[in-house]
Amino acid sequence: MNLTEWARAQGVHPQTAYRWFREGTLPVPARRVGPRTILVNIDSVAVPATVGGLGLYARVSSHDQKAGLERQVARLSRWAARAGHRVVRVEPEVGSGMDGRRSRAGRLLADPEVTTVVVEHRDRLGRMNTELVEAALSATGRRLVVLEDGEAEDDEDDLVRDMTEVLTTFCARRYGRRSAKRRARAALEAAGHG
Repeated sequence: MNLTEWARAQGVHPQTAYRWFREGTLPVPARRVGPRTILVNIDSVAVPATVGGLGLYARVSSHDQKAGLERQVARLSRWAARAGHRVVRVEPEVGSGMDGRRSRAGRLLADPEVTTVVVEHRDRLGRMNTELVEAALSATGRRLVVLEDGEAEDDEDDLVRDMTEVLTTFCARRYGRRSAKRRARAALEAAGHG
């Protein structure tokens, strides 16, 4: 099998696979047979452990949603087991999707054994700029898998909670910390979400 076909079968960009070959870090045996042709040993491709493992990430916005967090982890684990993938890390986390202060997500992204990050919905990884995380993963030969693209049904509360945090931050800067929560609540009520 040539290197390009192998890369596509593994979900890796062909240029990344070629770079790994040049650097000697390709996870399977390969040899150059021509100026532009590199062949991969097909027998080695069948071993899934050589290409790394999955990192499962689940997130909810508040502690009162712990049951939802457990359901997310269970659904991700079932998907990985059915697909026959090796899970090397599971990181459930309680935290806002609006900020970057999520230590468990950071640990998952920093783990070199995790070659594929799996989330149930894109917004579980973050409410904004998930494309940047996906690009950074791709640049290091890793990838992001989103099982169900789009908003989850039970995420409306998360979105309202995140909007409350944003409004509270803006109100705190404008009016001071003391009245920020009251003003944010009033703005949500005026919008019909209170």
